[in-house]
Amino acid sequence: MPTYDFERYLNVRAAHAPSFGPDGERVSFLMDTTGVPQVWRLDDPREWPTQLTFEEDAVSFASWSPERDELVFGMDQGGDERTQLFRLDGDGETVTPLTDRPDAIHYWGGWNADGSKFAFASNRRDESVFDVYVQGRDERGDDAELVHEGDGWLSVVGWSPDDRYLAVREAHSSFDTDLYVLDLDTGDFDHVTPHEGDVRYSSVNWGPDGDALYLATDADADTKYLARLDVDTRELDVVEDGGEWNVETVRVDEDTGRLLVGRNVDGYSELTLGELTGPADYRELSAPEFPGGVVGGGSFDDDAERVAVTVTGSTENANVYVVDVETGAVARWTDASTAGLPESSFVAPELVHYETFDGREIPAFFSTPDDVEGGEQDGIPVIVDIHGGPEGQRRPSFRATKQYYLNRGYAVFEPNVRGSAGYGTAYTHLDDVDKRMDSVADLKAGVEWLRDRREVNPDRIVALGGSYGGFMVLAALTEYPALWAAGVDVVGIANFVTFLENTGDWRREHREAEYGSLSEDRELLESISPINNAENIAAPLMVLHGANDPRVPVGEAEQIADIAAEQGVPVEKLIFEDEGHGFSKLENRIEAYTAVADFLDEHV
Repeated sequence: MPTYDFERYLNVRAAHAPSFGPDGERVSFLMDTTGVPQVWRLDDPREWPTQLTFEEDAVSFASWSPERDELVFGMDQGGDERTQLFRLDGDGETVTPLTDRPDAIHYWGGWNADGSKFAFASNRRDESVFDVYVQGRDERGDDAELVHEGDGWLSVVGWSPDDRYLAVREAHSSFDTDLYVLDLDTGDFDHVTPHEGDVRYSSVNWGPDGDALYLATDADADTKYLARLDVDTRELDVVEDGGEWNVETVRVDEDTGRLLVGRNVDGYSELTLGELTGPADYRELSAPEFPGGVVGGGSFDDDAERVAVTVTGSTENANVYVVDVETGAVARWTDASTAGLPESSFVAPELVHYETFDGREIPAFFSTPDDVEGGEQDGIPVIVDIHGGPEGQRRPSFRATKQYYLNRGYAVFEPNVRGSAGYGTAYTHLDDVDKRMDSVADLKAGVEWLRDRREVNPDRIVALGGSYGGFMVLAALTEYPALWAAGVDVVGIANFVTFLENTGDWRREHREAEYGSLSEDRELLESISPINNAENIAAPLMVLHGANDPRVPVGEAEQIADIAAEQGVPVEKLIFEDEGHGFSKLENRIEAYTAVADFLDEHV
């Protein structure tokens, strides 16, 4: 098979986050043709799309007005995550700034029924907490009305059908959330999900009558299921049990009661489309099948006859598809470029499970170049690619860097170690606080599984990961230094104490619930921080970071790189001044990942 240069792979495009316009005819979506995601529009499937925004920074979302030919989009500056809101007319000719507070974050909360107002949550008043605001479409800057002062991490999840109420979500941690209903007439803020212990409430929708919320939750269960929450009685009824796997997506059309239910089955998506037949009942209309492994989002058209979704797979770059709700017929609308790379060159993974130190079975995706056969004389190198989170999940979606490494002769191993989402609530808590290093031991077990594979060279195994995955890389290099030929840490945590001290004020309590608190667990946090065990690093190390990162401050990269270099370890450090928690700009991605490829070629 021919080999292709890295820049080709990094020019593979993604079209995602679709939203139907008010007439149900046009679809907007985000696509990174220019190098960063911008807003594009299609009036018919597979036509050449119209670009609507032309910004230097990435657009994070776009939402059509329910009545007017306009939408709101969000954008930060240089990856600082302080998202501002802008109004855009449907032809892309006029962009109107709606929030002029670059020091604050704005979480979009949706339009009201006629598109005359919108809601959002923001930490304008106090960086550590989020308040709820309502703003008229013609208002700007500080004209927004503060309708509720919060004391935690709030986000608005939607207006009731009659526009009197807002549903508001509060996140205490990744695994503990609450829902409130804000009465915009009286200001009452009603807590509708009182509970003990950790419970998640996600993918929240108002029901057609405005008397209930339809959502996914794991209340009294290990996996999330589809439920109906009566906002007056607070009674929670099961609409559909999730069984062994999580219900991860719920979309309800308020006018018709039609709904989309998405499940995460061992990383793969399964969708059902139906309609409500009673308060806690629905009938299935169709179960569409897609070419990719992962389906996200869901935007109904004006009469809920169709729904637009994002579809991706290991061998399918992300594109927008539109589904007929009644028949399940699937039509692809976008043609995001594969940069001339033949789709036949993309490799699909094998879903495997390996046994770890305590007898648990750890799921992983294992991919090998197409021309590799077991028993090769020298064996091939393997990149152990570790997801972030820690409550993330590696799924069979398209990743250009992975396909490049496969094309260059590397195998790629993607474990979902304990703490990963998608396998039940109990599994996600197996790495909490003092059990943190058990997840690193799962990596060790994964490497031992790899070393038993005939096609693998046991002396050429690489640890690579971003964000929390970056911590896992550094922890793996310090805990099990003999296993690794090299390590690549992208925006990772080196020191839990300095990370928690310097991360955004609004995130600290949320992260302490997962990692441990500075006041009560400092000694533990210090003991498991790779920076305090850096003398064990023996493998060459590459560290990449964004200077504007509000989640994991850039100091984490600088301190581990300096200490490892002082020990004589080969270290490369690459800092991007105009990036945050990850790399959004094409030119930066090309520079970063080309440098990673060169680093691995040199040392592995």
